[in-house]
Amino acid sequence: MHDRLMTLAAEFTAQGERPGDPCPEPVNPVMIHHWASALGDANPRWEEVVPPAMIQVWSQHGLEDRIPTPASRMMAALQEAGYTGVVATNCEQTYDRYVRVGEHLRPSVRLGEVTGPKRTALGEGYFVTWHQRWYSGDERVAEMLFRVLKFKPGGGKASGGRYPLRPAVGPDSAFFWDGVQAGELRIQRCAECGELRHPPGPMCPRCHATKRDHVTAAGRGVVHSYVVHHHPPVPGLTPPYVVALVELEEGVRMVGGLLGCEPGDAYVGMPVELEFQRMDDELTLPQWRPAGTAPPVPEEAAAEDEPDLRVELTPTFIISTALATRDFMPVHHDPALARAQGSQDIFLNILTTIGLVQQCALLRVPDAHLEGIALRLGVPAYAGETLSLYARRTDPRTLEVRGAVSLGDHVTATVRLKEPV
Repeated sequence: MHDRLMTLAAEFTAQGERPGDPCPEPVNPVMIHHWASALGDANPRWEEVVPPAMIQVWSQHGLEDRIPTPASRMMAALQEAGYTGVVATNCEQTYDRYVRVGEHLRPSVRLGEVTGPKRTALGEGYFVTWHQRWYSGDERVAEMLFRVLKFKPGGGKASGGRYPLRPAVGPDSAFFWDGVQAGELRIQRCAECGELRHPPGPMCPRCHATKRDHVTAAGRGVVHSYVVHHHPPVPGLTPPYVVALVELEEGVRMVGGLLGCEPGDAYVGMPVELEFQRMDDELTLPQWRPAGTAPPVPEEAAAEDEPDLRVELTPTFIISTALATRDFMPVHHDPALARAQGSQDIFLNILTTIGLVQQCALLRVPDAHLEGIALRLGVPAYAGETLSLYARRTDPRTLEVRGAVSLGDHVTATVRLKEPV
C-alpha cells in the first residue's frame, strides 16, 4: 500500500500547478461581515478593505463537489487507504496585495511533498503539503503553503484533555514521579554503597544490592549531548525544538526538553537549570532551561501577563466560525465524530486560527499592512477552552504571535508587515 501511495504522490506532483474550481462567490461584504461577526473582529478597517486572512475562505466550496486537483486526488487516495482522519498542521500565506470587493478570484493548486507513514499521537499517518495561488484575472494576488496530517483514527491515544505521552510508572520509578509532583528532582541512591543511578532500577550496578533510597538533586547541570526534533509533531510542542541529555552536578545524566533555547543556540557544555513544566492537570515533566534565563513572558505584557486577545471557545464560537469560513468538516461541529477521530471534543479550525492571529497582530499594530502570515499548530483548541493570544514585535516588519490553551501552545505564528496603509 505504501508503494502505491508513493507512486500516486509522484504522479500527482509531476502534474504541477493545475486550476481549481473558480471561487463560488465574488469577494463580497456579506461574507466579510459574517466572518468578522463570527470571529468577534470589530476592526472598522473591514468596512473599507478585505481582511487578507480571508483569502482561503473565498475558494472554500463547502459541501459542493469540486474539480479534482492533484492535492485533492492525493487526499482521496489516502482516504480510500484507511487514513480517514485529518488535521491541519501548517499554513503559510503571502499577500501580493489586498483583494477588493467585487473581484472574482480563481485558484490553482499543485501538490508538494508527501511523507510517511509516520507514527503520531493521533495514529499512523501521512503529511501532505500543497501549494495554492489565487488570481484576479491574470494577476496573482496571494499564495499559500498548506500542510495536513491524514491519519488512521484509533492508532494513537485520544487525549481526552490529557497530554498523550505518559511516562511508565512502576515500583522502581514511582519515587521519582512522586518527587516531581512535590517539586523535587530525586535521584535513586544505593542504600549500601551510596552509588547514584538514573534511570532508576531494582539493583545497584556497582555492588548489586537491592536496598535503595534517594537524594534530591540541586537541579543544575550541563548539556552532554542534544538532538533537534522536527517530526513527527508532538502535542503541546512546536518543532523544531531541542531535546538534551543533561549531566547533573551529582554525576548522573537525564534526558529532557531544553526550553527557551533556539536550536541554533544549543551547544554541548551549555549550563542549564531545572524547570518543571505542567503538561496537563495530572502530569508535570522535569525539563531544562539555559542557566540564568527566566521563562518567557510576552514582551510589553509582562507586568500582568495579560494577553492581547482572549477568546472563549464555546461550542457556538467553534461551530459558527467554521461555517463562516466555509469549513464543513465534522470535527468542527460534531462531537461524536470528533471523538471517534481521537479528539477530546470539537476544535477550532485553522482558517479561524489564522483570522485570530491577524486580529491579534492588528490589535498590537493597528495601522499595519500585512504581507503574510506563517503559522504552525500545536495542541488542539477544544470547545470549553480559553484561547489567549500574545503579540510581540521583534522588528519593525515582524510580529510573533503565540496562542495558548490549557494543554499548551495552540499556535505559534510569524506575521510579516509592509509599510502602514
